[in-house]
Amino acid sequence: MNPEEEKYLQDTENRLRLAQAEAMEKGVASQQVMMDMDEQEKNILKEQLDLSGELDRIDHLLRGHILKPDENGLPQWTEPTNKDLILLTEEGINYINWAIQWYLTKNLLLSNYDVDTINAKMEDISTTIADALFMKYDTYFREPTLDECKEEIEKRISKRIEIRKFAAELSGVEIDEKEIRNEILKDMEGRIERELTTIKEQKTKNRLKLYESLIRFIQDSIHSTYLRAFGGQERRTIRQHIHVSESSAPMIQQKNPQKLSLLNYGR
Repeated sequence: MNPEEEKYLQDTENRLRLAQAEAMEKGVASQQVMMDMDEQEKNILKEQLDLSGELDRIDHLLRGHILKPDENGLPQWTEPTNKDLILLTEEGINYINWAIQWYLTKNLLLSNYDVDTINAKMEDISTTIADALFMKYDTYFREPTLDECKEEIEKRISKRIEIRKFAAELSGVEIDEKEIRNEILKDMEGRIERELTTIKEQKTKNRLKLYESLIRFIQDSIHSTYLRAFGGQERRTIRQHIHVSESSAPMIQQKNPQKLSLLNYGR
């Protein structure tokens, strides 16, 4: 064999080794892609069936919390400045959270219900929760505190002062705000307790006016979960998603590819 032939065979052997190395690298890369896709699929399915975020949101809403941006502009649950938004006592909040947790579950999501069954279940659920809240409204619905009632009286006094000041300005008469306040307090003397009782009753009635709205919010949260299980849609969607992912997965190279050499080159 002359030098040119030896050089040609050597170059060919080098090219085959390089091709073999590239094939092995592609096989490893494909396996890594598959592992990444599997992990991604698990995360997607977990997120799709995880209702903890919704349960946490409902708990915040039951406590009257409001979403407001923090110093970084990110939404953050905050205590309400208006205490009238806090409708329920701790017992009432615990009852509704307990009731909802029976239904906002992945077992329900992966069930299969027809429309008649869903409607019948929703009627029973709504009636049960509405009756429980009504029968124990004095335990589940929050009464205003003494401080809240005192704050309301202060607002009413301030409003009367503003009216008196405005009337005096129209008449061109100078008045002393402190003197007006003393006159109003003297006028209210002897009926402060009755005023506090009246304010407490009014605030309690205003909270009870939202009874129907509260029932509707609870009912819709549970109903939305049932609708995801209508006709087994949730589990069918998951199966279709997995099937599509498997179909689009890259082909994996054989772990032990045939050894390349000049003897089997071209076979």
